[in-house]
Amino acid sequence: MKFVVYALLALSSLIALGGCAPTVILGGAAIGGVAVAEERSVGTVIDDATIKTQVMNAIFQKSEPMFTSTSTTVIDGVVLITGEVPTPEDRITLTRLIWGVKGVKEVHNEVKVANGESVGNFASDSLITTKLKLQLLRDAEIMNINYSVETVDGTVYLMGIAQDEAELQRVKNHAKDISGVRKIVSYVKMKSELNSA
Repeated sequence: MKFVVYALLALSSLIALGGCAPTVILGGAAIGGVAVAEERSVGTVIDDATIKTQVMNAIFQKSEPMFTSTSTTVIDGVVLITGEVPTPEDRITLTRLIWGVKGVKEVHNEVKVANGESVGNFASDSLITTKLKLQLLRDAEIMNINYSVETVDGTVYLMGIAQDEAELQRVKNHAKDISGVRKIVSYVKMKSELNSA
């Protein structure tokens, strides 16, 4: 059972990096291809994948239900975790687990305490995320590969690297146009911030 879980963790990390099946098939070569296409270096992409795998493993070891009800995104050592847990104590536990992983620079815990509406919300949230990803993919003025999107209870969480404020505003405008979006929370950094760091 553990082998299957670790294999799934590694597989999901690779899928998250590229967002498509060829990433899984090509393995390490695909990671390099993604890094060339986006603003992060190959080393940073690999470091982020390692952090994500370790975070997911730590959560799984603590609680399988917590593992299945949360989603993790890592960009440049910054971790965004979304989803639902039964108690406020679980939210605190998640934060502690994430900070326990080497290489984590910042944690954004956007996990909500469950209110009993999760099944209906999950379908609606998944639809919002899918629609926004498609809009970003279709917009030639947005480097969509630099963005990660998560939706929880109608709140869209954006993470990634924007070329400039105008590009980020385009992303937010696409999100605003989707039915069911209640709020947009951005953890997006500007490309200029990365270059000056």
